Amino acid sequence: MSNITVTHAESGLVHAEVVRSARVTPNMVRVTLGGEDLRRFTYRGFDQWFRLALPVTADADLSRMPQKFGIGGYLSYLRIPKGHRPVVRNYTVRDFRGDELDIDFVSHGTEGVAGPWAASAAAGDPVAFIDQGCGWLGKPADSNLIVADESALPAALGILRDMPRDAVGHAVIELFDERDRQDIDAPAGMEIHWLTREGNPGSAALPKLRELQFTGTPYAFAVGEQALAAGARRYLVKERAVPKDFITFSGYWRMGRAAG
Repeated sequence: MSNITVTHAESGLVHAEVVRSARVTPNMVRVTLGGEDLRRFTYRGFDQWFRLALPVTADADLSRMPQKFGIGGYLSYLRIPKGHRPVVRNYTVRDFRGDELDIDFVSHGTEGVAGPWAASAAAGDPVAFIDQGCGWLGKPADSNLIVADESALPAALGILRDMPRDAVGHAVIELFDERDRQDIDAPAGMEIHWLTREGNPGSAALPKLRELQFTGTPYAFAVGEQALAAGARRYLVKERAVPKDFITFSGYWRMGRAAG
Protein backbone atom coordinates (compact mmCIF):
# COMPACT_ATOMS: atom_id res chain seq x y z
CA MET A 1 0.00 0.00 0.00
CA SER A 2 1.16 3.51 -0.78
CA ASN A 3 -0.15 7.01 -1.37
CA ILE A 4 3.14 8.35 -2.76
CA THR A 5 2.71 10.51 -5.84
CA VAL A 6 4.54 9.34 -8.96
CA THR A 7 6.17 11.99 -11.16
CA HIS A 8 6.92 11.07 -14.75
CA ALA A 9 10.14 12.99 -15.38
CA GLU A 10 11.02 14.28 -18.83
CA SER A 11 14.39 12.50 -18.69
CA GLY A 12 12.71 9.17 -19.46
CA LEU A 13 14.96 6.11 -19.38
CA VAL A 14 18.48 7.05 -18.27
CA HIS A 15 21.31 4.63 -19.03
CA ALA A 16 24.28 4.37 -16.67
CA GLU A 17 27.01 2.00 -15.62
CA VAL A 18 28.58 0.95 -12.36
CA VAL A 19 31.65 2.99 -11.41
CA ARG A 20 32.34 1.28 -8.10
CA SER A 21 30.70 -0.65 -5.29
CA ALA A 22 31.53 -0.65 -1.57
CA ARG A 23 30.02 -2.05 1.61
CA VAL A 24 29.37 1.00 3.81
CA THR A 25 27.93 -0.92 6.79
CA PRO A 26 27.65 -4.67 7.47
CA ASN A 27 24.32 -4.95 5.63
CA MET A 28 24.39 -1.99 3.25
CA VAL A 29 26.17 -1.81 -0.11
CA ARG A 30 26.62 1.50 -1.94
CA VAL A 31 26.76 1.29 -5.72
CA THR A 32 27.96 4.39 -7.57
CA LEU A 33 26.73 4.95 -11.12
CA GLY A 34 28.23 7.14 -13.82
CA GLY A 35 28.01 7.76 -17.55
CA GLU A 36 27.26 10.53 -20.04
CA ASP A 37 23.51 9.94 -19.88
CA LEU A 38 23.40 11.08 -16.24
CA ARG A 39 23.51 14.64 -17.54
CA ARG A 40 19.83 14.28 -18.48
CA PHE A 41 18.87 13.47 -14.89
CA THR A 42 17.43 16.31 -12.76
CA TYR A 43 18.26 15.92 -9.08
CA ARG A 44 15.60 17.04 -6.58
CA GLY A 45 17.06 15.70 -3.33
CA PHE A 46 15.00 14.51 -0.37
CA ASP A 47 13.73 10.94 -1.01
CA GLN A 48 13.87 11.13 -4.81
CA TRP A 49 13.28 7.63 -6.15
CA PHE A 50 13.38 5.78 -9.42
CA ARG A 51 12.63 2.48 -11.16
CA LEU A 52 15.96 0.72 -11.46
CA ALA A 53 16.32 -1.81 -14.29
CA LEU A 54 18.92 -4.49 -13.65
CA PRO A 55 20.05 -6.95 -16.33
CA VAL A 56 20.52 -9.85 -13.93
CA THR A 57 20.63 -12.45 -16.72
CA ALA A 58 23.00 -12.56 -19.68
CA ASP A 59 20.15 -12.06 -22.17
CA ALA A 60 18.40 -9.17 -20.39
CA ASP A 61 17.99 -6.24 -22.79
CA LEU A 62 17.94 -2.71 -21.34
CA SER A 63 17.33 -1.21 -24.79
CA ARG A 64 13.79 -2.62 -24.75
CA MET A 65 12.83 -0.83 -21.54
CA PRO A 66 10.03 1.78 -21.87
CA GLN A 67 10.78 5.50 -21.47
CA LYS A 68 8.18 5.88 -18.72
CA PHE A 69 6.61 3.50 -16.22
CA GLY A 70 2.94 4.45 -16.14
CA ILE A 71 0.27 1.95 -17.16
CA GLY A 72 1.32 2.02 -20.81
CA GLY A 73 5.00 1.76 -19.95
CA TYR A 74 4.39 -1.13 -17.57
CA LEU A 75 2.44 -3.02 -20.23
CA SER A 76 5.32 -2.42 -22.66
CA TYR A 77 7.70 -3.78 -20.03
CA LEU A 78 5.60 -6.92 -19.62
CA ARG A 79 5.69 -7.49 -23.38
CA ILE A 80 9.45 -7.96 -23.20
CA PRO A 81 9.99 -11.75 -23.31
CA LYS A 82 10.83 -13.05 -19.84
CA GLY A 83 14.25 -14.24 -20.92
CA HIS A 84 15.15 -10.71 -22.05
CA ARG A 85 13.26 -8.72 -19.40
CA PRO A 86 15.39 -6.78 -16.89
CA VAL A 87 14.40 -6.93 -13.24
CA VAL A 88 12.88 -3.62 -12.05
CA ARG A 89 13.00 -2.47 -8.43
CA ASN A 90 12.34 0.87 -6.72
CA TYR A 91 15.30 2.66 -5.15
CA THR A 92 16.20 6.05 -3.66
CA VAL A 93 18.98 8.40 -4.73
CA ARG A 94 21.39 8.33 -1.79
CA ASP A 95 23.51 11.14 -3.24
CA PHE A 96 24.15 12.86 -6.56
CA ARG A 97 27.26 14.77 -7.57
CA GLY A 98 26.52 15.69 -11.20
CA ASP A 99 28.59 12.95 -12.78
CA GLU A 100 27.95 10.25 -10.16
CA LEU A 101 24.84 8.85 -8.48
CA ASP A 102 24.92 6.71 -5.32
CA ILE A 103 22.40 4.01 -4.43
CA ASP A 104 22.37 2.15 -1.10
CA PHE A 105 21.14 -1.46 -1.15
CA VAL A 106 20.23 -3.59 1.84
CA SER A 107 22.33 -6.69 1.25
CA HIS A 108 22.48 -9.64 3.59
CA GLY A 109 23.14 -13.07 2.15
CA THR A 110 21.41 -14.20 -1.03
CA GLU A 111 17.93 -12.81 -0.26
CA GLY A 112 16.16 -11.04 -3.10
CA VAL A 113 17.56 -9.94 -6.44
CA ALA A 114 18.88 -6.38 -6.13
CA GLY A 115 20.84 -6.94 -2.91
CA PRO A 116 22.92 -9.83 -4.31
CA TRP A 117 23.35 -7.90 -7.57
CA ALA A 118 24.75 -4.92 -5.65
CA ALA A 119 27.09 -7.12 -3.63
CA SER A 120 28.66 -8.47 -6.82
CA ALA A 121 28.38 -5.33 -8.99
CA ALA A 122 31.55 -4.52 -10.92
CA ALA A 123 32.76 -1.43 -12.77
CA GLY A 124 31.21 -1.27 -16.22
CA ASP A 125 28.04 -3.22 -15.39
CA PRO A 126 25.12 -1.55 -17.23
CA VAL A 127 21.86 -0.40 -15.63
CA ALA A 128 19.03 1.98 -16.51
CA PHE A 129 16.54 3.93 -14.43
CA ILE A 130 13.39 6.03 -14.71
CA ASP A 131 13.05 9.01 -12.35
CA GLN A 132 9.76 8.99 -10.41
CA GLY A 133 10.17 12.13 -8.30
CA CYS A 134 9.87 12.60 -4.53
CA GLY A 135 7.39 11.16 -2.06
CA TRP A 136 8.15 13.70 0.67
CA LEU A 137 5.71 16.60 0.36
CA GLY A 138 7.01 18.78 3.19
CA LYS A 139 3.57 20.14 3.97
CA PRO A 140 3.40 23.16 6.28
CA ALA A 141 2.70 21.67 9.71
CA ASP A 142 3.39 22.15 13.40
CA SER A 143 6.16 19.54 13.28
CA ASN A 144 7.57 16.72 11.18
CA LEU A 145 7.53 12.99 11.82
CA ILE A 146 9.55 10.35 9.96
CA VAL A 147 9.14 6.62 10.62
CA ALA A 148 11.40 4.31 8.61
CA ASP A 149 13.25 1.00 8.62
CA GLU A 150 16.53 -0.03 7.00
CA SER A 151 14.97 -0.27 3.52
CA ALA A 152 13.91 3.38 3.85
CA LEU A 153 17.12 4.60 5.48
CA PRO A 154 18.32 6.39 2.29
CA ALA A 155 14.96 8.17 2.07
CA ALA A 156 15.00 9.21 5.73
CA LEU A 157 18.60 10.43 5.56
CA GLY A 158 17.95 12.37 2.35
CA ILE A 159 14.90 14.10 3.81
CA LEU A 160 16.70 15.03 7.02
CA ARG A 161 19.62 16.40 5.00
CA ASP A 162 17.46 18.57 2.73
CA MET A 163 14.62 19.75 4.98
CA PRO A 164 14.68 23.37 6.25
CA ARG A 165 17.23 23.93 9.01
CA ASP A 166 14.54 25.29 11.33
CA ALA A 167 12.43 22.11 11.03
CA VAL A 168 11.37 20.42 14.27
CA GLY A 169 10.02 16.97 15.04
CA HIS A 170 11.06 13.34 15.34
CA ALA A 171 12.67 10.70 13.15
CA VAL A 172 12.17 7.10 14.28
CA ILE A 173 14.56 4.78 12.43
CA GLU A 174 14.31 1.04 13.05
CA LEU A 175 17.11 -1.31 11.97
CA PHE A 176 17.56 -5.06 12.27
CA ASP A 177 21.28 -4.53 12.98
CA GLU A 178 22.48 -1.51 14.97
CA ARG A 179 25.79 -1.60 13.08
CA ASP A 180 23.96 -0.25 10.01
CA ARG A 181 23.59 3.23 11.48
CA GLN A 182 24.95 6.00 9.27
CA ASP A 183 25.96 9.57 9.99
CA ILE A 184 23.04 12.00 9.88
CA ASP A 185 22.94 15.61 8.70
CA ALA A 186 19.72 16.86 10.29
CA PRO A 187 18.24 20.10 11.65
CA ALA A 188 18.97 20.63 15.34
CA GLY A 189 15.24 20.57 16.06
CA MET A 190 14.76 17.06 14.66
CA GLU A 191 15.18 14.45 17.39
CA ILE A 192 16.60 11.19 16.03
CA HIS A 193 15.55 7.87 17.58
CA TRP A 194 17.70 4.93 16.47
CA LEU A 195 16.08 1.60 17.35
CA THR A 196 17.08 -2.03 16.84
CA ARG A 197 14.26 -4.53 16.53
CA GLU A 198 14.37 -8.04 17.90
CA GLY A 199 11.07 -9.18 16.44
CA ASN A 200 9.08 -8.44 13.30
CA PRO A 201 9.36 -5.15 11.38
CA GLY A 202 7.71 -2.36 13.33
CA SER A 203 8.14 -4.12 16.68
CA ALA A 204 10.48 -1.37 17.86
CA ALA A 205 9.31 1.64 15.85
CA LEU A 206 5.57 1.44 16.52
CA PRO A 207 5.83 1.32 20.34
CA LYS A 208 8.27 4.23 20.18
CA LEU A 209 5.84 6.18 18.01
CA ARG A 210 3.20 5.82 20.73
CA GLU A 211 5.59 7.33 23.28
CA LEU A 212 6.33 10.48 21.30
CA GLN A 213 4.92 13.77 22.49
CA PHE A 214 3.88 16.33 19.91
CA THR A 215 1.33 19.11 19.83
CA GLY A 216 -0.77 20.28 16.93
CA THR A 217 -0.72 18.51 13.59
CA PRO A 218 2.49 16.97 12.26
CA TYR A 219 3.30 16.10 8.68
CA ALA A 220 4.19 12.41 8.81
CA PHE A 221 6.24 10.25 6.46
CA ALA A 222 6.03 6.51 7.24
CA VAL A 223 7.87 4.15 4.91
CA GLY A 224 9.49 0.73 5.03
CA GLU A 225 8.05 -2.73 5.62
CA GLN A 226 4.30 -2.87 4.97
CA ALA A 227 3.26 -3.51 8.59
CA LEU A 228 5.46 -0.67 9.86
CA ALA A 229 4.16 1.88 7.35
CA ALA A 230 0.50 0.86 7.63
CA GLY A 231 0.69 0.55 11.42
CA ALA A 232 2.14 4.04 11.79
CA ARG A 233 -0.54 5.53 9.56
CA ARG A 234 -3.32 3.68 11.37
CA TYR A 235 -2.14 4.89 14.78
CA LEU A 236 -1.71 8.50 13.67
CA VAL A 237 -5.15 8.65 12.04
CA LYS A 238 -7.18 6.76 14.63
CA GLU A 239 -5.47 7.66 17.89
CA ARG A 240 -3.78 10.99 17.21
CA ALA A 241 -6.38 12.42 14.80
CA VAL A 242 -3.80 13.33 12.16
CA PRO A 243 -5.61 14.07 8.86
CA LYS A 244 -4.93 11.43 6.22
CA ASP A 245 -3.66 14.04 3.78
CA PHE A 246 -0.92 14.92 6.28
CA ILE A 247 0.50 11.40 6.12
CA THR A 248 2.62 10.04 3.29
CA PHE A 249 3.16 6.30 3.60
CA SER A 250 4.47 3.43 1.51
CA GLY A 251 5.16 -0.25 2.07
CA TYR A 252 8.56 -0.77 0.45
CA TRP A 253 8.47 -4.51 1.15
CA ARG A 254 6.44 -7.16 2.96
CA MET A 255 7.61 -9.59 5.63
CA GLY A 256 7.94 -13.07 4.12
CA ARG A 257 8.76 -11.76 0.67
CA ALA A 258 12.25 -10.92 -0.56
CA ALA A 259 12.85 -7.17 -0.27
CA GLY A 260 14.89 -6.62 -3.36
